[in-house]
Amino acid sequence: MSAIQKIAVIGGGSWGTALAQIFAQAGRDVVLYARDAGLAGKINSTHENPTYLAGAKLDARLKATADLAAAVAHAQLVMLVTPTQYLRDLMQKLAPLLPAGVPLLNASKGIEMTTGYLLSEVAAEVLPGHPYAAFSGPTFATEAVRGLPTAITLATSADEKTAQSWALALRGKAFRPYLSDDVVGVEIAGALKNVIAIACGIVEGRGLGQNAKAAVMTRGIAEIRRLGVKRGAKPETFLGLAGLGDLTLTCSSMTSRNFSLGFELGQGKPLKQILAERKSVSEGVTTSWAVADYAAAHDVDMPICLAVKEILHNGANVDDIVLGLLSRDLKNENS
Repeated sequence: MSAIQKIAVIGGGSWGTALAQIFAQAGRDVVLYARDAGLAGKINSTHENPTYLAGAKLDARLKATADLAAAVAHAQLVMLVTPTQYLRDLMQKLAPLLPAGVPLLNASKGIEMTTGYLLSEVAAEVLPGHPYAAFSGPTFATEAVRGLPTAITLATSADEKTAQSWALALRGKAFRPYLSDDVVGVEIAGALKNVIAIACGIVEGRGLGQNAKAAVMTRGIAEIRRLGVKRGAKPETFLGLAGLGDLTLTCSSMTSRNFSLGFELGQGKPLKQILAERKSVSEGVTTSWAVADYAAAHDVDMPICLAVKEILHNGANVDDIVLGLLSRDLKNENS
């Protein structure tokens, strides 16, 4: 049995709810923080999250609250599952509430737009007294909440005994964490796969074919690896669950928020309209901007990510961008 029994999950969206369900079913004492008091009340009274996971029955042991202090009051471990661009503000609110040493496990995927920081860098700046881990991999909330088999990467610089204790606390009957010490690689892979997924969605929506989508996925993982290695990540991370695994899942299904957003863009729908019609955040939209700035500043060749940024944020024509990518100078595949 794990020594960690009390877990706070911060974020009442689909993935936060699914994780809370997994931990509750594994016998943990779980509190789910949802900013919307009405949603927290519905979760408690109906054992469902009708806004983000309609139809999924939740364990009666899972308790929700809209009170952040109450959510973390007794937590031995805090799981962060909030949109990336709100994470700094959330951490600042958590700072006076958390006793020193309570570990933070971050399941959000993205890059802070205002600073270009990875989320581990934000945590180190705002909550330096707390051990940190990145939690990322090929996961659809709608499957995980049903108890379907799911594997994920837990990356931390903590010692192996500590990391094992966290993994044991999070493990469920059909939910398996794999350990890694490459926090930077896991975070870069998780953030950038959303941008590549938008590109693959555009290809699909434009009817450019499966050959083109496979090419974008393959060259996309090359871009992710290129940036990761520049930041000191391990190359092998990008062939693991948090890299190739997550990219494959996210680029292959309309269940993916980023892929489906790209698909609608490819069919000609304006970005503003797509975002207005959605409840959930598509992290690749903001990540494309942040990674484009970083790539330019550090001279990293990332043509697909830059192309997505031009389409999303500068209104570039999809067909022109595709032709531009195809007309680039020929090069060695491994360069």
